[in-house]
Amino acid sequence: MIWCVEDDASIRDIEVYALTSTGFEARGFADGDTFWDALQKETPPELVVLDVMLPGTDGIELLRRLRASARFAELPIVMATAKGAEYDKIQGLDLGADYYLTKPFGVMEFVSCVKAVLRRSRPKTAQALLRSGMLTLDPAEHTVTVEGARVELTYKEFELLRLFLSHPGMAFTRDQLMEKVWDVDYCGETRTVDMHIRTLRQKLGENGEHIETVRGVGYRWEAEKN
Repeated sequence: MIWCVEDDASIRDIEVYALTSTGFEARGFADGDTFWDALQKETPPELVVLDVMLPGTDGIELLRRLRASARFAELPIVMATAKGAEYDKIQGLDLGADYYLTKPFGVMEFVSCVKAVLRRSRPKTAQALLRSGMLTLDPAEHTVTVEGARVELTYKEFELLRLFLSHPGMAFTRDQLMEKVWDVDYCGETRTVDMHIRTLRQKLGENGEHIETVRGVGYRWEAEKN
């Protein structure tokens, strides 16, 4: 079941129709408060398509509540925003949105992104701890520590770091990072990668220096630093 939270009835109807016509069960909500009330009383959906601009409680506040809740922290969220609302997009990604769609978007693009996020959110097999110097990443606990101190990362920052630590020394292009971390290869912008690399470096402090920019290519994790 996919829930679509969108105050524009015509867009909401298109979203629900596009999903149901491709084999999904889907349900629409006209405002954030009705959606939140249903979420407390009913079985949660597999994924939520959440508009940013909503009457009453807006999409950013709803996303913040979801990610702060133990019950809904891992619920896949696709955010939708008007073209040019760059601040909303950055804020949503930092709060843990799984993907962003910019309006107006095509029906096939919409369905493809929903499928990609669902595919990526499926449970993964347990993995061993990943280490580099005094930095440790625990895939099972979804934690990162440096010399025993916890480093708080967003979901995408964590996935970027996990990819780098799993392949030390390997250079990834921005397109490859979009495909492997966001699980999409066309409905996004590579500057999203640069933004997340920047914040990841900042949060890792001195360890952030291990993320090297490879000119003309992209980024890599260099385990040995002089």
